[in-house]
Amino acid sequence: MSDLSSTERTRHRRLREQGRTNRAELFDVLKAGFVCHLGVIVDGAPMVVPTVYGFDSENLYIHGSVASRSLATGGPTPMCVTVTHVDGLLLSRSVFEHGVNYRSAMIYGVPRALEDEEKLEALRILTEHTAPGQWDYARRPNRKELAATTILAVSLEEASVKVRQGPPDDADDPHDVWAGVLPLAATWQPPVTDPATSHEVPEHVRLRAGTRLG
Repeated sequence: MSDLSSTERTRHRRLREQGRTNRAELFDVLKAGFVCHLGVIVDGAPMVVPTVYGFDSENLYIHGSVASRSLATGGPTPMCVTVTHVDGLLLSRSVFEHGVNYRSAMIYGVPRALEDEEKLEALRILTEHTAPGQWDYARRPNRKELAATTILAVSLEEASVKVRQGPPDDADDPHDVWAGVLPLAATWQPPVTDPATSHEVPEHVRLRAGTRLG
């Protein structure tokens, strides 16, 4: 698999040892979650919006209402999308050295608004990334719903990845206290059935209970 891009925006300047260059590690970060933060300029001011995403080998897909101001930038205006996973809290001997173990990706690009079959396919990718098996189980969007939805594609061509793992870095600090990592993990809980339905929990949903996110 090819290396990640190396541009002025993606070049690792600080903590270079945490930088990753292989595109497979970008996909690992994207696979591990489903919420990103979308950074755009709206009416001359910055706006950062959390939203779900999906992706394939070439693009990241984000969606929202056609009335959403943050998604109205489907023209030549670039955006920055970030995905972050916190894996643990670093508790060092010195407060100055405290930090986190994490995996993160930053993706830069000019979004492209999708239409027709391409739009429907992107929505399928997004749905299956968020809730695998749901696209073939639930009702698919009709024309009216599709018309009310904006789907943007952001190329994965220009991206940066950083990962921090392991224990604290201050083993040489003379202050004699406990130091280590407090791990953090999110786990899917048992599904809660809508009182308005009489159906059993489908297998593709039931099997996710107890599995770890990320």
